[in-house]
Amino acid sequence: MISILIINYGMGNLNSVKRKLARIGIDALISNMPSDISNADKLILPGVGHFQKAVENLKGLKLWDVLNEAVLINKIPILGICLGMQLMAKHSEEGDIDGFGWFDAEVVKFQVKDFLTHKVPHTGWNQIIKLKESHLMKLCTLLSY
Repeated sequence: MISILIINYGMGNLNSVKRKLARIGIDALISNMPSDISNADKLILPGVGHFQKAVENLKGLKLWDVLNEAVLINKIPILGICLGMQLMAKHSEEGDIDGFGWFDAEVVKFQVKDFLTHKVPHTGWNQIIKLKESHLMKLCTLLSY
């Protein structure tokens, strides 16, 4: 059994995630094999890039239905990072294409009037104020060091 699987669909910062997990003592496998996804205890779906291209890659690698089954039927926990989380939404304006639809949300473009002042996408560091403790925030804190 694979404990944590980082899904490789050609759109992610896979080794960065793997190194962060290793730094906190967690061994993870990077794979795009459907059998590995089905046998994992937990999944991580990272991603960098264009929504439509990510959907095309997942479908081209025959991972779309496998991920739906793993998450919706087998209830394997999944963490989406950046584009990986966006893919979990119903739809994206980027490519005007449907995502997994695991939660009722749409990915929309930033509405920016002054592109000289506001860079899109914003890749700077921001601060988060936690209103309460959560398992997700604990994991994010661990991954950020």
